[in-house]
Amino acid sequence: MTSFTDVQLDALRELANIGSGNAGTALGSMLGKTVDISVPTAAVLPLNDAVALVGEPDSLRHGVMVPIVGDLEAIVLLLFPDEDAAKICGIYGIDQNSPDGTSMLGEVGNILGTNYINVLAQMAGMEMEPAPPQVVVDMLGAIVTTVLLGRGEDIDHALVLDSALVVEEEECSLSFLLLPTAGGVEDLLGRLGL
Repeated sequence: MTSFTDVQLDALRELANIGSGNAGTALGSMLGKTVDISVPTAAVLPLNDAVALVGEPDSLRHGVMVPIVGDLEAIVLLLFPDEDAAKICGIYGIDQNSPDGTSMLGEVGNILGTNYINVLAQMAGMEMEPAPPQVVVDMLGAIVTTVLLGRGEDIDHALVLDSALVVEEEECSLSFLLLPTAGGVEDLLGRLGL
């Protein structure tokens, strides 16, 4: 399957909105701040198109990779533009390029990624467990290449959730990519009865 129906995309977008609500609550608890997350864009795209949607290959990104094991083998990849990583870390006066900044972004990515995955798992009746996150700062193209080389398996489609994150009225953007092994998006939709 290379194209998805509007009903399927609407279902994925709705799951993303539920996951973002849970993630916003959890992140707000960690930060001790008001957090709102919205998901204006949800798409299932061939991998090359997904990468093109989230930015230029030579643009700097802070990436948080959360491997997923279980019924759906995948990687959650959260990508923060440098200026937005700086805003998130700046809440506590931390430089995004310091060890503390890397740790903070890893925890933010872990909370966001895990909450999204928990909603998907619950709604689809699948067992999915996140592994510890890995944080990397590099060009977007290099991050995606590293993820793909690390998988050693075909990843044919990505679920892309471009999200708007507001922390205490400070707006940030992030891209959420779910990179399942080949056929994973179709399996997820099948479990949802779509």
